[in-house]
Order: sequence, then structure tokens, then C-alpha cells
Amino acid sequence: MDAEDWLRAVERELDVAQCTDQERQRGAAQQWWESYRLAHNNPNTITWQEFTERFRVHHVPAGVMSLKKEEFLALTQGAISVSVYRDKFLQLSRYCPEEVNTDPKKQYCFLKGLVDPLRYQLMNHTFPNCQHLIDRAIVTENTCREIEEKKRK
Repeated sequence: MDAEDWLRAVERELDVAQCTDQERQRGAAQQWWESYRLAHNNPNTITWQEFTERFRVHHVPAGVMSLKKEEFLALTQGAISVSVYRDKFLQLSRYCPEEVNTDPKKQYCFLKGLVDPLRYQLMNHTFPNCQHLIDRAIVTENTCREIEEKKRK
């Protein structure tokens, strides 16, 4: 998914620099874009959004997108920490925007993937947003770990 990661990184930098749509292409992407523009009926009306959509279609195969979507839908915390699970969750969630397009959906998906003891401790609480849920999961995990360490001593 190097192409997708590259595009996201570039978009962040271009947003910070406040570049126009025309200023956003260069290098191999610019060469690909120039050939795309030549085939377009009215190249002056092409937006950055259209560029990113066509870029993804061209550089990120549909099969890979499907695999990443399945990986997200099957993602569970397992033996990894909440922080590592969070990072994987956020990385893979971009391939399933319909599953996380609202904060309640995002919270549901995140909570569903946590290990059972942690999920049980958090599931009856209401969180104002997913970030609060994640923060609470990290704190709860650390507290449980500290309690387990004290029991061993």
C-alpha cells in the first residue's frame, strides 16, 4: 500500500502548504497525470479530488483494497497492546470508510476488536468520541497490567 501511504502523506504536506490543485502534481505522478489529462475532454476542470480518485484506481489494485477491507473486518487485539491495536485499526479503517463513517460506528468497531476482559470493562460506558474510548482502553489495560504484576509479587 505504498502508493496509498504516499498519497496521504503528500496530501497532508500540500494542505499545509496551501497548494492549488494544479500545484499538487510532480514527478511520476505528474507524468501519469499529464497522460490522464490528455485523455480528458476538459483537463482544466479536473480537481485534486478527481486526481486522488484516479490515482488510487490506477496505483492501488482493487484486490489489495478488498484484502485490506477483509483484514480490517477481522482485526482483533489478540496478544498485542491497545496502542498497537489502535494503530492497526486506524491504518486499516481507511479501507472500510462505510464501517467507520460516524463516531458511534468507529467506537463499535474498535470496542468489538478488543480482548474480552477489556471489552467487558468498557462496553457499558458511554464515550463522547472514539478517542476517549481509546484513551480509556489504554488506561484500563495499563491498570490491569499493574494489578497482575502486584499479584505476582
